[in-house]
Amino acid sequence: MIRRGFLYLATPLLMATAVAGLARAEGEFILVQSTTSTRNSGLFDHILPLFQSETGIEVQVVAVGTGQAINNAANGDGDVLFVHAKAAEELFIAEGQGVARFDVMYNDFVIVGPAADPAGVAGSSDGASAMAMIAAAAAPFASRGDDSGTHKAELGLWATAASGTWYRETGAGMGATLNTGTAMGAYVLTDRATWISFGNKGDFSVAVQGDPVLFNQYGIILVSPAKHPNVKAEAGQRFIDWILSAKGQGAIASFTIDGQQLFFPNAAPAEMKQAG
Repeated sequence: MIRRGFLYLATPLLMATAVAGLARAEGEFILVQSTTSTRNSGLFDHILPLFQSETGIEVQVVAVGTGQAINNAANGDGDVLFVHAKAAEELFIAEGQGVARFDVMYNDFVIVGPAADPAGVAGSSDGASAMAMIAAAAAPFASRGDDSGTHKAELGLWATAASGTWYRETGAGMGATLNTGTAMGAYVLTDRATWISFGNKGDFSVAVQGDPVLFNQYGIILVSPAKHPNVKAEAGQRFIDWILSAKGQGAIASFTIDGQQLFFPNAAPAEMKQAG
């Protein structure tokens, strides 16, 4: 039997559900519902081999937008939820779909754009004002449009709903949306980690950064075994404990590209666990 350490999917619910069901039948592991931003950044390629070597537990990841990841977990298709939309995560807990939510790490969102800067936003540290300027100039903007954590953050920045031929929804993940944006000369709101790891920058650079509202917090949740009896609660909790431990937090901090740290661990001291 061929087994894979990591399964990365960015597909609709039907395919994610089918693959999850097949994978569960094949052997011992846990299934983590997570985001395309963590996948695109390369974080999982860095930390999951360390976890598996220490615990013997294999981790498979379904990487979709945060909204889809939450829906998948609410359908019982996963053991752990690892996403970045705190309000939606807290609602997931309130609805009894998860056991408890823990802060894991953070970075920030940035607005990237072409060197021509048609909206004149380069150098700004005010996300909402920059978006207003983009809208006023009808400058091309590529949105994920997929109910992801990044899309939720973007929607919170518009003064009024963005619309017009200048506003394009890709319905795709972060990497694909960046590819679309650079191809059409459009501004894009992206998490910094994906931007750092993105290879097709062309003449694009970070135009807007440093606004506190662009803070990007990630959280982790064990899917409720009371709600979904198929959840591998013991193994899933062990993964969460490792992520929150000094070893897990250190592994996150040590992930860099070209000397740049992509994520900053911030598990609360009271939540820090013994790894293993």
